[in-house]
Amino acid sequence: MLQPTRNMLFTILVAVLSFSLRAVAQTSSSSGVFTKYTISAPGINASFIPYGARLTNLYVNDKNGFPQDVVLGYDDGTAYLNDTETVHTYFGPVVGRYANRIMNGTFTVEGVTSHIPENEHMGANTLHGGNVGYDQRNWTVVSANETTITFSLLDQGFEGFPGTIITHATYTVSEGPQWTSRLVSIPLDEPTPIMLANHVYWNLDAFANPSDLTILNNTLYMPYAARYIEIDNIEVPNGTIGIVNGTFLDFTSPKQIGRDIEQAVNACGLGCTGYDNAFILDRPRYSAPEATDLSVLTMSSNVTGIQLDIRTNQQSLQIYTCDNLNGTIPVKKSQQHSTNGPTAYVPQYGCVVIETQQWIDGINNPQWGQDQYQIYTVDSEPAVVFAQYDFSIIGS
Repeated sequence: MLQPTRNMLFTILVAVLSFSLRAVAQTSSSSGVFTKYTISAPGINASFIPYGARLTNLYVNDKNGFPQDVVLGYDDGTAYLNDTETVHTYFGPVVGRYANRIMNGTFTVEGVTSHIPENEHMGANTLHGGNVGYDQRNWTVVSANETTITFSLLDQGFEGFPGTIITHATYTVSEGPQWTSRLVSIPLDEPTPIMLANHVYWNLDAFANPSDLTILNNTLYMPYAARYIEIDNIEVPNGTIGIVNGTFLDFTSPKQIGRDIEQAVNACGLGCTGYDNAFILDRPRYSAPEATDLSVLTMSSNVTGIQLDIRTNQQSLQIYTCDNLNGTIPVKKSQQHSTNGPTAYVPQYGCVVIETQQWIDGINNPQWGQDQYQIYTVDSEPAVVFAQYDFSIIGS
């Protein structure tokens, strides 16, 4: 069998880049990046827009066979642009080039120190890639059919990160129902940190219970999350690894999200009550195909009967219970269940974000041994974030 040489691989990559750049030129209009693309399979329907390679809707059937939209977002695509310029919720996009937080916006790779914009806590740290992260970039649709769509982004040193990388985000739906996300990033020149994540806001109730629009009664189970990364008052890692046993952070047995949340004082930053924590997955790191063997998270709703199981090749889950939402953002029309009643708004704890990723700020904590999973070069394997979302009905 003919084996591809490095020159052959380079030629293929150049061709892909050339195609992507032509596509960018053809779809760079402001209206095109908010065009909705929908893919579907039996029991599942998902929509995306190029702005942030963003998931905007995800329908799965509830216990009565009715489709429910279980992710937060906006009805109008242009509302995402207004969001990023105002409250900046990060509803549904890919975040990067480095997800989550970087202390002081500074890191050193192979002796070269880089400084990127600090866009959180009055300049104390960087969140989700800087002032203009991947969530605000206009990704290119390079392939799409009934069940799969692929977006591409050429990052030529955005926000001061070293080097150029190309990323493909491929989303697929299949019978199950199942949604699969594959984020593949390839450095083209310099060594660089890469840590991407999908930033989806979930509400498995789909706001169908008018008397309780929160997710506090949803059940959460993370069997491999026996440890977590401790943080300071602005949610930046302090270098310490904590044990969840005996604390409000223990989800190694199933429990309702709201059971211990009142104990989570300052867990999401000084003066904040709720969860915004990185849980370590203490099981072997798997490649993408093998990652489907184990569910690292199960969440379910008694209101709709919908259960979500997540399988991933990543070693951490960031869990954020929408502690800072305050009832000013309306839920989508697809989630307004009262035809004659008042408009429903997303309350505090009205959703939960689940980010499959590597250890937060691992590039500044070498004692954790995370470099091989966060620093990539032209000679290394690509950075691959694989996540599979399986839906079922409780007890089925």
